[in-house]
Amino acid sequence: MELSKDFFEFKNDPVMNFKDLFAFAERVGVPDPIAMNLTTVTADNKPSSRIVLLKEVDKDGNFVFYTNYNSSKSQNMSNNPNVELLFFWQQIYVQIKISGTVTKTSRKVSEAYFKTRPRISQLGAWASYQSELIENYEVLEDRFKKVEEKFKDQEVPCPPHWGGYIVYPEAFEFWFGMEGRLHYRYIYERSGDGGWLRKMKSP
Repeated sequence: MELSKDFFEFKNDPVMNFKDLFAFAERVGVPDPIAMNLTTVTADNKPSSRIVLLKEVDKDGNFVFYTNYNSSKSQNMSNNPNVELLFFWQQIYVQIKISGTVTKTSRKVSEAYFKTRPRISQLGAWASYQSELIENYEVLEDRFKKVEEKFKDQEVPCPPHWGGYIVYPEAFEFWFGMEGRLHYRYIYERSGDGGWLRKMKSP
């Protein structure tokens, strides 16, 4: 899928650039464009990566996702708020890297989003002690059945150990795959006045 050259232009706002590309990815049917690789830093300064789902780009241009606050990634972010997000949309040969810092959403925001989740996902948030070692899969299934019975015929509340994170971008890198590996690559870096510095990079 060939991109219009308009996408290669430096826009003043990298968030708008992201939104335009994201809308295009959705329009042409890129599978799961909200899937993003989240890299955190462990207590012994080692990178740790996994795929999470983007749920919102808020009005201030920050990136929001949700997870279990007891998970290993959450422990990493509590110790070190520096994170990196990576989107790779292979069908349109676009890669977007976003570096920044992270903080939790408010409890009100977490609870409001939790209400929109499918019931099975709500129950799963209570049943899974994320990142905990378990003896076998049956342990998880048993927990789910107990939780399902506990909340039978009633609304499932948001667990205290579950909620959102907001990533505040400090840098963006946009990569467009080109023939002959002469890829198109440019970056935005946050400037002291809150704006963005724009630079090209060799691929």
